[in-house]
Amino acid sequence: MVITRAPDQATELARQLERMGAEVLLMPTVAFAPPENLSAVDAAIDQLDQFDWILLTSMNVVRFFIWRMQFKDGFSALRSTKVGAVGPGTAILSQSEGLEVDYVAKKGTGESLARELAERIRGCRILLPRSDRADDRLPALLREVGADVTEVIAYRTVKPDALDAEVLARLRGAEVDAIVFASPSAFHNLCDTISVEELAKLSERVQFVAIGPTTAKALESAGVRVAIQAKEASAEALVQAIAKHFDEPGGEGPTTRMARRA
Repeated sequence: MVITRAPDQATELARQLERMGAEVLLMPTVAFAPPENLSAVDAAIDQLDQFDWILLTSMNVVRFFIWRMQFKDGFSALRSTKVGAVGPGTAILSQSEGLEVDYVAKKGTGESLARELAERIRGCRILLPRSDRADDRLPALLREVGADVTEVIAYRTVKPDALDAEVLARLRGAEVDAIVFASPSAFHNLCDTISVEELAKLSERVQFVAIGPTTAKALESAGVRVAIQAKEASAEALVQAIAKHFDEPGGEGPTTRMARRA
């Protein structure tokens, strides 16, 4: 089973899959870097006390935004500013880095966070650190409920220098059972190495796995068949969806089928 997440994000997913007996192959198709220009995020950090809420929409946002806060000594400006997080993973990481979280969304999406906080953030100033590839749905929803939103780029999504040639060859030869995508960027970057036409054909022999509807839509829009989609954007939900798919009648469950490729 191929995982296309960046190594620091793939650890927990790989561990859980290996517990099921899967052979996990890491082939990161995405990497992350600070913004080329840090002036906007630095300006926001300098004015943190003017915001009512900071909304953290991913673990990457936490890593890069808090890294910059620490560099700028931004924690000293946090007084009455509240913090919202999309899910427990993001909240735990935030708190481990010293930024306390006041609200965690019940469902792991930015849209859920906005809807659940709608009454509390109306008329509030919101700081929204984001990826350079994030779409406008979340800030639009926040503005719909009456929030004053300031968006800043906390990090960039970039391509890795190279893909693992051995794993790539096994994928192209359909010598794996599944390939996991946790973002549209992970899929689009792979398309630069394997054509969309080849990936579409490959998806008839290899199970393509999407972490959620946004990623699934990116694959399907390119003509790729999505065989497995997690109900929530988490490692646990991904593992459950994969296990359910491979756990077919006849006793050949996920352990047998996924380990057989080793």
